[in-house]
Amino acid sequence: MPAPESVGVSEVLRLRAEPLTQAAFAPFGDVIEPAAASRHYPINAGSAERFHDVMRIDTGTADGHTVLSLVFGQPVTLPARLRLLERHPLGSQSWLPLDGQRFLIVVAPAGEQWALADVRVFVSDGRQGVNYARGVWHHPLLSLGEAPGRYVVVDRDGPGDNCEERPLPRVVELVI
Repeated sequence: MPAPESVGVSEVLRLRAEPLTQAAFAPFGDVIEPAAASRHYPINAGSAERFHDVMRIDTGTADGHTVLSLVFGQPVTLPARLRLLERHPLGSQSWLPLDGQRFLIVVAPAGEQWALADVRVFVSDGRQGVNYARGVWHHPLLSLGEAPGRYVVVDRDGPGDNCEERPLPRVVELVI
């Protein structure tokens, strides 16, 4: 894992994104890609191939149910400045790019507290999605590119407060 590097004597912490892989992202959830499938097999009379069970959706807490949404995300300009992380304590949340849009994934371990030293940054190649495990801290969408990105989001809807935000203790700047 690339270590965070301090920039000058300012209060800005600069984090560098690392490639998104199953092994590196495992503490935070699942990478959604064909390699994650528990098995794959032909379907629809051989005209398609199913990559089965690439993630586990966790939405059953407190009478919740699974919803699928579309999100259109404006691209960020790098270096991007981060000021908060959020988590979903009642269920997982998945992001899948529809148009090959690359995006940055900023995460910290689940739990009540996290340290800046524990924050990691990954970059999706545009064919990979992520499934944040329940309670994993993450930054809101950071879409890359020139045009807005379209994403499918699979998460929990229902009673209870399923989004908690915490400000970062100082400004963090992301680079690729």
